[in-house]
Amino acid sequence: MSTKKSVKPSKTKSTVAAKPALERIGFLGLGIMGSAMAGNLMKAGFEVHGFDPTAKARQLFKSAGGHVSKDAADLVSSVDVIITSLPSPGALMETATVLAHAGRKGLLVIETSTLDIKDKEAAREVMAKKGVTLLDCPLSGTGAQAARKDLTVYASGPAADIRRLAPVFDGFSKAHFDLGVFGNGMKMKLMANLLVAIHNVSTAEALLLGQRWGIKPSTAVKVLSDGAGGSRMLQVRGPMMENEGWKEATMKISVWQKDMKLIAQALADAQVPAPLFAATIPLYNAAMGMGHEGNDTAAVFDVLARMSSIPKKTSLKKSVSHKR
Repeated sequence: MSTKKSVKPSKTKSTVAAKPALERIGFLGLGIMGSAMAGNLMKAGFEVHGFDPTAKARQLFKSAGGHVSKDAADLVSSVDVIITSLPSPGALMETATVLAHAGRKGLLVIETSTLDIKDKEAAREVMAKKGVTLLDCPLSGTGAQAARKDLTVYASGPAADIRRLAPVFDGFSKAHFDLGVFGNGMKMKLMANLLVAIHNVSTAEALLLGQRWGIKPSTAVKVLSDGAGGSRMLQVRGPMMENEGWKEATMKISVWQKDMKLIAQALADAQVPAPLFAATIPLYNAAMGMGHEGNDTAAVFDVLARMSSIPKKTSLKKSVSHKR
């Protein structure tokens, strides 16, 4: 990927906009991330509308106090801003076509999905022809973090629009950054996820070692988080590596595979060697093969445990008995 233009991130603060306040927010995609963000915006006082093709997602959104739209076209007529959280390039392009047809000039669309920059640029062009502005705003954080409003927004696109959207970002995130031209948000997101891929595996390695020594993962997370070896993944996913906590997914292995492919392609395009990232790929692939596709990425702990010689369920007992 090209990085000819330098990125000068600036952490933005909410300001009073000259234009009318953006008070009605629409969501396209009410999965783990979308529903959590929508919930926080409702708590912040916004009127939130939403649509998802899944009936269960729509029902949960309605139960939380959201206004359910019958489809994407219906949603457009009810809101000032639309936030998209979509699973695939196809879903994004389909959404872009609908919004271009049903949207109005000046409508702002916050695109939060982790997708290829080229696909986002194509969607932006479709909407721009009808006066709809798409901003590339991927998120750093898991579904659990989204529920706690512990997200960071990597915003990129027109600076004036990012400033105007500041109150909306504040409604569902702890921080947001203006990273400049459209696409820089996704570049920063891929950099962040590269680190996540490595830190998640290194957390599993350290906690498995501690477990073999008779140290509970929960104890290790508490102690290590406060020292030089601490990391955000240790804090977020470490607790999920005890008692098969990975069964409650905040980022499914199957979804993570898409992110891994995007990172790998970006590294290849930029001709950047990444031996640590490359070493994690077989572990996530193994997790898929072991039936963890619907589990959280914390399941790499189980992959490492099964790869080792001591059975996972008996390792702690044996370590404790030897200690005695």
